[in-house]
Amino acid sequence: MSKGLNRILLYIGVIVVICFTVAPLLWAFVVSVSPATELSTLARQWLPRQMTFDNYVQVLSLSDNADTFKNSLLNSFIVAGSTTFLALIFGSFGAYAFARLRFRFKDRLSVIFLFTQMVPSIAIALPLYLIFKNIGLLDTKTSLTLANLSFTLPFIIWMMRAFFGSIPKELEEAAFIDGLGRFGALFRIILPISAPGLFAIGVFAYLNTWNEFNTALVLTGSDQSKTMPVVINEFLGRFSVDYGLMASSGIIGLLPPVLLALVFQRYLVDGMTSGAVKG
Repeated sequence: MSKGLNRILLYIGVIVVICFTVAPLLWAFVVSVSPATELSTLARQWLPRQMTFDNYVQVLSLSDNADTFKNSLLNSFIVAGSTTFLALIFGSFGAYAFARLRFRFKDRLSVIFLFTQMVPSIAIALPLYLIFKNIGLLDTKTSLTLANLSFTLPFIIWMMRAFFGSIPKELEEAAFIDGLGRFGALFRIILPISAPGLFAIGVFAYLNTWNEFNTALVLTGSDQSKTMPVVINEFLGRFSVDYGLMASSGIIGLLPPVLLALVFQRYLVDGMTSGAVKG
């Protein structure tokens, strides 16, 4: 196969992937700026005759669910931020232990951590519901943070274990000779070197928590704890669907993760590429 044909096939593949990933977002934006009277004709004409941002105004200020939606955004910020922060702290300690320390059943425990990632979150939703109900934490942001932490922590431990394991032990041994202890070497040598990886994994953990729906739907019931995906789902009524509000709220909910990825793009790329080389 010639080099030119390979390049053409590569471009076609890239275009297909871009269309597959971007087209739903573009369609959601088109629906969000379309008047309600034209939604039924979008499948035939693709673009609205007249763009309007009434759906955005409705979802943020005029609709009955405006305050609920804004509270849900704040709740998502709090839950995703606290989950990521705690998961990075405890995950770093756990990953360092798996990468550097020797203890019994280390390999079996690491497999158990991997196994937890294979269990669908909805499968353990009922046990989590009963646990948080019995300890009085049901329908709180704390319960949601703890539940998301149980999903995110194994992922961070597995990923950071590879980063820590790729760092030469000689650096750590030199720190020991200079008088640093295990924690001193971790905080002054290992963590600074692993900063790009920590940041990249933290961004992924934040995005996963931000978009989490099943557990939030089961564990929350009031406006004080509902997160953004749960509130967006409430625009889906029993007999009707408000497509305009659903699309506009989805676009608004998409902005914080996109801005986060754009602002810290350099660190995100550095973290992923260093993981690819080291892992």
